[in-house]
Amino acid sequence: MPPARPVPARAARRRRFARVNLLTSVVLVFPLLIAYQVGLLFAPAAANGADLITGRVIALLGNSGWNWLVFNGALGLVFLVLLLVLRRQQPVNAGLFLPVIVESCVYALLVGPIIVSTMAAIGINPKLALAAAAAGGGAPVNPQQLGPLTRVALSLGAGVHEELLFRLAMIPALSVVLARLVGLPRVASLALAFIVSSLLFSAAHHVIGGEPWAVAPFVYRFFCGMIFAALFQFRGLGVAVYTHALYDIYVMLLR
Repeated sequence: MPPARPVPARAARRRRFARVNLLTSVVLVFPLLIAYQVGLLFAPAAANGADLITGRVIALLGNSGWNWLVFNGALGLVFLVLLLVLRRQQPVNAGLFLPVIVESCVYALLVGPIIVSTMAAIGINPKLALAAAAAGGGAPVNPQQLGPLTRVALSLGAGVHEELLFRLAMIPALSVVLARLVGLPRVASLALAFIVSSLLFSAAHHVIGGEPWAVAPFVYRFFCGMIFAALFQFRGLGVAVYTHALYDIYVMLLR
């Protein structure tokens, strides 16, 4: 048998920094989903506005904590069965868990400085957006009045559900519609999908979250949406979710 040919360095680097595939991302994100849903038992105020399902399911289960735990256990078993079936169609690399966490930590620390610098460059005072966030933005529930565990659960819910809705569901759908029905080139349709999804992401914090309309916080979250959209498209859902969750944890606990 001839000796195995060494993998070229360029190919090895390309594979190392390849976009995390969807099934691997789902596996990496699933623990955050379960942690958020269990956290709702002890901190109902952590419910995320983009979570359109959990509250209804809890009500159907009679608002019983025990029933909710059993439901999540069953959900975990269903997830494992689906994983065993789907892994035949797409590889699952659970070894990416730690690299994704480390990469997402770096991005989470860079999100704020990048947006602040960008807003200052275009003449919008970023301190107004930061002040609104610190004061809770006039939302019905001020995060600063919540306990640390509730704030963590709130961050996990935002990371999971907002990325599922505004990135995983919205960006591919908008891209397909703009490319096939409108006839835009792929790059243009993807760029416009980034912009539209980010505008809706920012607007949702005012329409659903109850924050008063103001230019600075709206623009700040729009840029957040653009960064998360880029991470989703080029690094994968898992990186986008963990970056979003870790960024929110950093803001809510340390700032």
